Formats: sequence, structure tokens, C-alpha cells
Amino acid sequence: MSTGHEDCRHERSHIVDSTFYGRRYSTPATRRIFCDRCRFQRWLDIEAALAMAEADLGIIPAEAAKKIGKAAQVNKLDLGKVKAEIERTGHSLVGLLRVFQEAVDDGAGEYIHYGTTTQDIQDTGQSLEMRDVLDELEDMLRDIMVRLAELAEEHETTVALGRTHAQPALPLTFGVKVASWLDEMLRHAERVENMRPRVLTAELFGAVGTMAGFGDQALELLDGFAGRLGLTAPLIGWHVSRDRIAEYVSTLAMIAGTVGRIADEVRTLSRPEMGELEEGWHHGKVGSSTMPHKRNPEASEQAVVMARLCATLVPAAMAAMSGDNERDSRSLRLEWAIVPEVSHYALSGCEILRIILNGLVVHTDRMRENVQEVSDQLATEALMLAIGERAGKQFAHEVVYELSQEARRDGIPLREIFLTHPKRCVEADDEVRRIFNPSRYLGQSSQLTRRVVDRARSWLDGRAAA
Repeated sequence: MSTGHEDCRHERSHIVDSTFYGRRYSTPATRRIFCDRCRFQRWLDIEAALAMAEADLGIIPAEAAKKIGKAAQVNKLDLGKVKAEIERTGHSLVGLLRVFQEAVDDGAGEYIHYGTTTQDIQDTGQSLEMRDVLDELEDMLRDIMVRLAELAEEHETTVALGRTHAQPALPLTFGVKVASWLDEMLRHAERVENMRPRVLTAELFGAVGTMAGFGDQALELLDGFAGRLGLTAPLIGWHVSRDRIAEYVSTLAMIAGTVGRIADEVRTLSRPEMGELEEGWHHGKVGSSTMPHKRNPEASEQAVVMARLCATLVPAAMAAMSGDNERDSRSLRLEWAIVPEVSHYALSGCEILRIILNGLVVHTDRMRENVQEVSDQLATEALMLAIGERAGKQFAHEVVYELSQEARRDGIPLREIFLTHPKRCVEADDEVRRIFNPSRYLGQSSQLTRRVVDRARSWLDGRAAA
């Protein structure tokens, strides 16, 4: 009996590469950046850049460098032969170099990979991969920040229910909630910007990090090589010094964590009993195969999944920091899995969040209703402080505690109980009305929102002008 997969080549076994589901775990950009074929092209570009930098200093003949650069095109190589050489030699780069050498005219291939070592090429390639990811990520962060600034400004005065420990706490504005998301995203954008020169570095230090194969021109060569690739020239080799990669992975995981926090808030506030937020929906979108009425917050849930997956990769990046002596492939091979994975998931999470925010429905009417439903509970701090001005804060806390617990127990409005209390201490009706009016106890919500929006827009404008 046929199993239905006799002709399948089984090339897409990871969820990231799935034809049907991969877009939920990766982006077109990350699939391009970490493509096998594109990785080989990146290594060829690095070998060509090295040859040109060496020719600039007379280390190898200029004509040889030109021929190496001309031949450094993956579509000119027999990749089947490369694969066979990798299998035969058990080496990750030698197979490519041998096939590449054969493609270079007039024996110039003898100057390929001159004075360097495999990890120099592969570490530099990984830096270029991370650079491409950060380019994409920065664009996403800017879009998210612009949208969050718009939402925060739009709802600067929209009264909403502040909750702590999943329970009603005090009133706030929806704008200040969004501003807290924006403020966190701004810090991430600054982290990404600040870590670029520190993390995106070239590697060209030879077998044990001494650059012995390049002679007296080694440091000048490093500067020229890094400059050609648009990377930072580090002070010293980093074959076993993997803090840069750990910083990259941790930073992306933190960004994904914020994405998850925002998405989970959207998911929570979309519950019918709250009904304050809702993901965008279009006719034809299906929430359940058995319950046709369902409009599930699928995007928010998927963003949380991305955040959790990223978080699991941070311990592995920390483990990769423990390398032996001057070289240790255990770190590099860990990173070959970790760096693509965290990049796929973090960028996918950001893309999902961007879609959520652009389609987000804010139900201000439900926010208002939810506030009014528990308005007496929201007044307890204001009431305590008003009594405390006259009778002391600790005394006031005890009084309001007893009154509020009585109100909850007996189902009587707190305001009603307070007005009949012999030690109410607050006599003026207008003051009582103010205390029990949630919109009069928003603190600095509006000002705080404006501070964050102004700061974020100033940062965005500065980068747009650069």
C-alpha cells in the first residue's frame, strides 16, 4: 500500500522551513539570510574581500585577487561536489574551498584563504548574518514604535482599569499603558543601536589568534578587511570569546520578551469578560474547526510562542561562552543553531506584533464600563489619603480596609458605607464626589504618556535624519 511520500525528498523537516507553517515562525528576510546557498555566497564574498585586502598590501598578487573576486559566485560552483567533499573530508569549509579553487582561472586559486583559518571566515560570516538581521529588526522596531506612539497619543485621556495581580487596582489611561510598551521598545532600539559596533566584528586572527600567517602587515590587513565588509575591526581575536554572540542572542530574546508581554496583554484584554481590546478580524478567518463562532487571538498567542522560544535559547548562548584554549568548535556549532533560531523567532514575533498593532481594535466603551463597575474599589487609595491628611495614614488604612471589606462582603457600595461612617473625616460633598470619580484620580497619566511619546518621536526623527 502506498504511503503517499515515495517521491518526497524530505527537505523541509523544521517548522521554520515549512511550506505551510513556516511564515509563523520566520520571515522571508530570515529565511533568505540563513539560506544554505546564501551562506556559501557570503563565505565566498568574505574570501574575495580577504584576497582584495591582501592584494592592497602586496601580500598576494593583485591579478590573483581579481580572479578570485570574479569567480566568487556560488552559482558557478558545483554544489553537489561541495556536498560530497564536505562528507568526504568531514570539514565544514575545505570542501567549498577546493571546489572554489578549481573555478579560479590560471592557478590564482592557490591564493584563496591565504594566511587565515576556517573559523575566521565562518565567524565573519556570522557577523554579516547578524548585521542583516539587525537591519531588518531596526526597521520593524521603528514601525512598532511609530504605531505605539500613535496609539498612546490617541488614548492619552482614555480612562481604563488598572489591574495588579489580575485584580482591579486603580484607574489609569490606556495611553499610559501603551506608553509603557513604547518606552520598553525604545530601550530595545537603543540597545540594538549601541551593540552594533561591539557585536558586528570581523574575525581574521589565524589558527591561535596571533595573526602569524600575515606577517608584519597583519593589523593593517585586519583594518582593510573589516572595512571592505563594513564590520568593526576588534582589538584581538575572539575565537573562544563569545560574549558578542551571547549579547546578540540575549538582546533579541529580550525584544521578543517585550513582544510577548504586549501580545499577552492584548490576548488577556480580549477576553469577553473584559472586552477592551480585539485583534483585527476579516471575514473568512476561522477560529475553530468545531465552533464556527470563535474569533481566537491567534496572532497574540503566536507572538507569545515566539517569545518563549527565544527565551529557551539564552541558556544555550551562555553555554557557548565556555570554550577551551584558543579554539573550540563546540561554541561555534552551538551558535550555528542558536543564531538563526533566535533571529527567526524574534523577527517573526516583531512582524506578528506589527500586524496586531496595525489592526488593533480598542473598545473604549468597554474600558469605561469596566471602570464604572468597580469604581468604588478604585477609590480606596484616594479615600485613604484624604482621611490620612486629617487622621494619619495608618489609621486611614485601617478604616478604609474595614469599610471596603464590609462592602465586598455585604454587596453594599463602599461610598454608601463611607457616608454613614461616624469617623468618615471627609465632610464636603464635592470632595467625596471627586474621591469616587475614577477620572479624577489618573495621577500623571497624561504627562507620563506625553513624556514617552515625545522622547520616542525625538529618537525616531533623529534616526530618520541620519
